[in-house]
Amino acid sequence: MLEAEVEDAENLAMAHWPIPVDLFVSKKHPSLPRGLLAFADSSGNILFRLNSPSHHPKKTLRLLDSAGDPLISIYRHHDGSWQGFKGDDGQKDLLFQVQRVSNKFARTDLEVFLVAENHQGELTCDFKVKGCHFQRSCTIYKGDSIVAQTSLMHKLRQIYVSRRKFQLTMFPSFVDPALIVAVVVIFLVNGPKKSKILDKLPVSI
Repeated sequence: MLEAEVEDAENLAMAHWPIPVDLFVSKKHPSLPRGLLAFADSSGNILFRLNSPSHHPKKTLRLLDSAGDPLISIYRHHDGSWQGFKGDDGQKDLLFQVQRVSNKFARTDLEVFLVAENHQGELTCDFKVKGCHFQRSCTIYKGDSIVAQTSLMHKLRQIYVSRRKFQLTMFPSFVDPALIVAVVVIFLVNGPKKSKILDKLPVSI
């Protein structure tokens, strides 16, 4: 099973796929300790998971692959900005920066800057993230194209929808899936305080 999971993750990480890919996001995956965020495929195989080091649980996050190897280290700064570094080698190989544009109860907007695309002159926004933290809903744009979206898992005749599990859909593109997942993680963690207080409540539809 582990070999199959690793193979799935390697296939997904080839940076291009011809059809939309759905991942299911939850903190209650049976293969992980309760409270760890997991991104699994439709068969329940974990492709990505999140780990928070004990020495800096609120400021540092680690995005791991299915084997538990670090892909991206995510650092939060006091001004509300974020930085993502390759692997687990500390703050050395910077991949991207994220700036918070708006952070209201009904709306969170982020701008993502890739270091590889901004090595000279003024920083240019490569991706924009727009969504509502309370609804677990966001859309990631690259220019006018939609790269990925998150949404709650609505069911027919269901009055209340839990926000403890939701869906991430990544559309065909050449964007590294680990980067998309890291940006989604930042969106989730970056919600306003009032929204976090209400996080355990379901959504009425």
